[in-house]
Amino acid sequence: MIEQKKHIIQKIVLVIGGGAAGMLAAGRAAQRGARVILLEKTGQLGQKILVSGKTRCNLTNSRSLKEFIGMYGPNGRFLYGAFHHFFHDGLLALLKRYGVETKVERGGRIFPASDDARDVVAALRRYLDDHCVEIRTGARVTQIIVENAQVAGVKYKTSKNRDTSPVFLSADAVILATGGATWPATGSTGDGYAIAAALGHTIVPLRPALVPLIVKEIALAKSMQGVSLRNVRLNAFQCRADEIDDKKTPTRDIGRGIPGKRPRAPIIESRLGEMMITHFGIGGPVTLLMSLSIVDALAGGPVSVAIDLKPALDRSQLQDRLQRDFNQYGKQGYRRILAGLLPQKIIEPFIKMTGIPADKPAHQITSVERDIIAGFLKSLRFNIQAALPMSSAIVTAGGVSLEEIDPRTMASRLIRGLYFCGEVMDIDADTGGYNLQAAFSTGVMAAENAGN
Repeated sequence: MIEQKKHIIQKIVLVIGGGAAGMLAAGRAAQRGARVILLEKTGQLGQKILVSGKTRCNLTNSRSLKEFIGMYGPNGRFLYGAFHHFFHDGLLALLKRYGVETKVERGGRIFPASDDARDVVAALRRYLDDHCVEIRTGARVTQIIVENAQVAGVKYKTSKNRDTSPVFLSADAVILATGGATWPATGSTGDGYAIAAALGHTIVPLRPALVPLIVKEIALAKSMQGVSLRNVRLNAFQCRADEIDDKKTPTRDIGRGIPGKRPRAPIIESRLGEMMITHFGIGGPVTLLMSLSIVDALAGGPVSVAIDLKPALDRSQLQDRLQRDFNQYGKQGYRRILAGLLPQKIIEPFIKMTGIPADKPAHQITSVERDIIAGFLKSLRFNIQAALPMSSAIVTAGGVSLEEIDPRTMASRLIRGLYFCGEVMDIDADTGGYNLQAAFSTGVMAAENAGN
């Protein structure tokens, strides 16, 4: 009997987008035996990786799976399967295999030991080369072609031939990894949302996340511009600044990714940390972490924030501290007293807010005036006007609805052969390496199912 040879047909997988999710997806699909073509509209792969973590690239975080899930809010549950399949240990092992050693820093943040994001991109590029991924840069996908609810291929234009007819590529599967709509200079301009919407997918409204905020009191902000505040508490409320009830001000962190009770109205979120006063409003780490909750709350009415400049002391303790200073330095003027309490650039605006003469001797400050000083120290308030535009945000919130994506495979529930990964989906997280890990993990999950 003549033995018949089995004929293996190599599956063709097209990956749209050469960022973190797309690079890992392309490499893994090729590693699984597919013929993979990676289409990137810019001239270089991994551009957003290169600017992440201030060019140091905060790859992932050492926290547990349960803690990770909490960082994505209600949508975190969608990532259980992807993280169980490929988590930070798998990512670090892959990078080490390609020469990238890593280190853990404050808050569990993991960076390349070299502090150079270019090493991460170079490692992923070697991964693609090892598995013979065909890379086409300057290739802007304009459409995914579908026949009988099944992916048939894509159409794209090249940077050299923008005025000619699109190039058609046939495919058995397409992975959409175009990223979000932030950092447009890196190529993340929201193209994937339009492509997915054209196929019938629902796009959850896009909002800027991890973004500075504009206040209504611009003149006050400008007078304090450039001030960096450490160890302060930022509280956000669903009300106007003059309606804030100091008795309801939180004294512990409350918000997404923080274990414990959820905030109760009118409290939106509260965090202790570092922030900045800018010429338009507020920025810095704490502001960025709270920004999405504030942006979403603005859709429901007025939002205000209160900065507790002395969170280590309650109102009564602070009043006692002030009275001791007044007694000890009784002949010194009010401005001189404030110099021991506040950053230099805040002193003059603070004097105007309290309405107390700058040269008034400390021993002449009344109990009523002391209460006013304590009130502003515990609750420096601003009304929030808006967030800076999407182009100024670090992450895009919103995207392709998770209800239309199978979390076990990252496959579209509407179109056979279509897969999603990374920021194009309605997934976003706090800073700390969580967004990149989600991109890597969903990229692997999409690739393994698209390439099977």
